[in-house]
Amino acid sequence: MTALPGRLVLLACLLASPAALAQSYPERNVTVVVTSAAGALTDVLTRAVAQRLSETWKQSVIVENRGGAGYAIAAEFVLRAEHDGYTLLASETGFYTTQPHLYAKDKLPYDVERDFVPVVGYGTIPAALLVNPALPVNSVGDLIALAKRKPGDVKFGTAGVGTALHIAAVELENLTGTQVTAVHYRGAAPALTDVIAGHIDAVIMGPSVALSSVSAGKLKMLAFGSNKRVPQFPDVPTIAETVPGYEASVSFGLFATAGTPAGIVRKINADVQKIVGDGDFQKKYLDHFAVQPIPGPLDAYADYLRKDSAKWGKVIDAAHVTID
Repeated sequence: MTALPGRLVLLACLLASPAALAQSYPERNVTVVVTSAAGALTDVLTRAVAQRLSETWKQSVIVENRGGAGYAIAAEFVLRAEHDGYTLLASETGFYTTQPHLYAKDKLPYDVERDFVPVVGYGTIPAALLVNPALPVNSVGDLIALAKRKPGDVKFGTAGVGTALHIAAVELENLTGTQVTAVHYRGAAPALTDVIAGHIDAVIMGPSVALSSVSAGKLKMLAFGSNKRVPQFPDVPTIAETVPGYEASVSFGLFATAGTPAGIVRKINADVQKIVGDGDFQKKYLDHFAVQPIPGPLDAYADYLRKDSAKWGKVIDAAHVTID
């Protein structure tokens, strides 16, 4: 008769453990692995969020950059770690919405929907079409005309095969019937550096880290990939004004490995939402870089990614872009 209360106590402890686990998280350092090189907006925003999380959690949040192979080097590293919420992935959301459409079945070393869980987004920014000032173009129309006169001569930088920068250029090719040459880098920052240096001609990327170079005359910003003009840059047209239907943006967020306790995922989501919703943080990072909010709750964020994935899947299929 005395055994039953003991079993009930054990059962109560087991049932309470997920909540207790989330409450005590994190009990040690957390590592956030970034898919981009240092200096890209993914990295800048992640480091800003990580600093605030360190203050909130009273634990160190360590940021590591593991760019390359699209998003695969960072993703595989995170996937090999314990699925306990102590190793997270920070990425452009193209990791979840574009990369899977580029590979034949079982060719990508992970399945994003099976192996990863969307945790929370930082925000989104319309991509900007940036060119070296020496390129003899002053508008989207000029660039399209040049690409048609000299197929393959115009070189676009990307952050790697299948990244948002790559697919944004593919969408422009697809809608204009042009052919450009993609030059792949281990992140957006080195691609931008080579545009400024004149080693390549153009890049389509979130413009935040490029604004100072635009102001200094080291880059020309021809247009934005938004469906309407960006309030901070009312004189800069959209690509869609010349190429109807074109829209490209870059979103950023955190992902955890599947199997991470649900309570921990919810805690990270809630804590990051508080950070990106804070007025001082928005002014210093989001407004400064023209980053717009994206849905914050877990279900809404996952739905946002699913819709984006469906859109880019159609673009990639239409362009017949594949990675062997």
